Amino acid sequence: MRAVIQRVTRASVTIDGEVVGEIEKGLVVLLGIARDDTTADADYLVPKIAALRIFDDQDGRMNVSVKEIDGGLLIVSQFTLYGDVRRGLRPSWSDAAAPEIAEPLYEYFVESSRKLIGRVETGSFRRMMQVELVNDGPVTLLLDSSDHKKAQKGSQKSTKENKRHKDIIE
Repeated sequence: MRAVIQRVTRASVTIDGEVVGEIEKGLVVLLGIARDDTTADADYLVPKIAALRIFDDQDGRMNVSVKEIDGGLLIVSQFTLYGDVRRGLRPSWSDAAAPEIAEPLYEYFVESSRKLIGRVETGSFRRMMQVELVNDGPVTLLLDSSDHKKAQKGSQKSTKENKRHKDIIE
């Protein structure tokens, strides 16, 4: 699961000329879902996004979360985050989840976000949307749940290696 996080002063999503989601100060979350993602990926990303300390405190330092400022989230499904252009010029979407897998995971991500953040707005899954935002800073971050999976595997490997080293030393 990939999320592009943008700190904004305001943002909205329009479909067929109608605004369907809108926030003031908060975060825009462009969310891409990979074919091997599960709810565990959302369970990793949602609390991390809610707790990211990327809003300014009274001293002007990034030290406050969206939750602490009572800001909103605007979550927009964006499968194009899994576009692969390593070969040629036309993106391949083979890493993106099929809609029947992605939509329930997107809905799960949104509902999980609503449990942590007071105001959560969305776009509409599988619809052409116009997303407008005023990036504040600008501050833009990329989170990828696969990085967390790799770190966990590395941690397990390190634990096994440490045990093996300890056994050798003793």
